[in-house]
Amino acid sequence: MVVVASLLFLALAFFAVGQAGATRNGAQTGADAAALAAAKQSRDEFELELPAGLDPAFLTAVFNLGQFGSFRGCEAAYPMAERNDTVVTPGGCHATYNGEWAFTVEVESRKPVGDTVLPGTETKKATADATAALTSRCRYSPVPEPLGTLTCEGTVPWLVGEGPPPDGPDLFDIRLAEN
Repeated sequence: MVVVASLLFLALAFFAVGQAGATRNGAQTGADAAALAAAKQSRDEFELELPAGLDPAFLTAVFNLGQFGSFRGCEAAYPMAERNDTVVTPGGCHATYNGEWAFTVEVESRKPVGDTVLPGTETKKATADATAALTSRCRYSPVPEPLGTLTCEGTVPWLVGEGPPPDGPDLFDIRLAEN
């Protein structure tokens, strides 16, 4: 009888660990989606800002060094986290520059792990964080004068100032980065 009770308790404990893992995976999905949404919003807003910044120093900083971008993007992280049954923690979304233009988002699951045989899980919520980085698909060259050429992967080189600039998706890729 003791062996059967021990095996039953062990099975329930494994179930609790699995339930906690599933809750954590759900939180990670919410964090990934929210970080990607923030980076996408920032990239899309950058597309609108480009005509105002057509000077060689600006273009060099953005495309050759990756040091500048629209750091507005967190507005998109909150609804995306909500759609994934998570909540962005207070102060849990911020733009970063650490060699790349990025957004880091930290979320908490809406629902706790639940009532299990392990004490304390009924109120424990999962947390997760993710960083989405934007990387330039382009290289800027200050030749020919006066504003130079922007050469992006898969597009025709753009003589800066002549015609409309490439769209945001042509300028930057978005990817999840290691935290």
